[in-house]
Amino acid sequence: MEKAKVYFTKEITPESIVKMYEAVGKELPGKVAVKVHSGEDGNQNYLHPEFMRKVIERVNGTVVECNTAYEGARNNTSKHEKLMEKHGWTKYFDVDIMDADGDIELKIPNGKVIKENFVGKNMENYDSMLVLSHFKGHPMGGYGGALKQLSIGCASTEGKVWIHSAGTNKDQTTLWDNLPEQDKFLESMAEAAESVVNFFNGNIIYINVMCNMSVDCDCCAKAEDPCMEDIGVLASLDPIAIDMACIDLVKNSEDSGKDHLLERINSRNGIHTIDTAALLGYGTKEYELIEL
Repeated sequence: MEKAKVYFTKEITPESIVKMYEAVGKELPGKVAVKVHSGEDGNQNYLHPEFMRKVIERVNGTVVECNTAYEGARNNTSKHEKLMEKHGWTKYFDVDIMDADGDIELKIPNGKVIKENFVGKNMENYDSMLVLSHFKGHPMGGYGGALKQLSIGCASTEGKVWIHSAGTNKDQTTLWDNLPEQDKFLESMAEAAESVVNFFNGNIIYINVMCNMSVDCDCCAKAEDPCMEDIGVLASLDPIAIDMACIDLVKNSEDSGKDHLLERINSRNGIHTIDTAALLGYGTKEYELIEL
């Protein structure tokens, strides 16, 4: 597989997000789902709708999310919709909680851990997707980027339990009772991500924003403050390459705070998600970083 193109700018502005979208040279067809992270109630690091507004308007997109599988302000549709309003998403955009009416099953023929993935039912209403990811650490996955947005992010509540349990459970009341070994969870994420890539048949663009980089995810109501300086914005047609490029940019940074973030990524073996995804073949770890 030839190297993937990953575009990069150090400029972190609403205008630079649009510039990065346009840099990949592809227009998303039809009705566009824009996958964001709504931000858990109380989280201070998530990317706000005002920051994303220009690019979402550029693609005339609908903001999409799915309910969580843990206690908080986003674990059912009614609460999630109220939080989307509180955080300002509904002020600017149409918002769709994709699993409000249940989920659909996507097959994963080459999956070794899971053979099916369960995503929000309303995904069927979209022709393409813009995946807007806030790159940062994560308590379970080590890091959060494009692959997490595709997998956990697009999964319904039951689908999230399915991924976390490596395909042994869909009951959120027992989510934390019998978690699998870490690598099985990471492999499940990589496999679930592939099913979404296949669903849209190449009609996905990925943008990763490397700012407010805490070791904790935007799903944490009480998250650590960022541990290193902002780096920039990346865009690609390849979800594996863009996440790999973000990891490398952290590793190559001269910021001493990177050690804390890398400890979180490495202690959870976060790179295993990228390695597994590359073996599945829906992208590559080999990339050309094109700075704009």
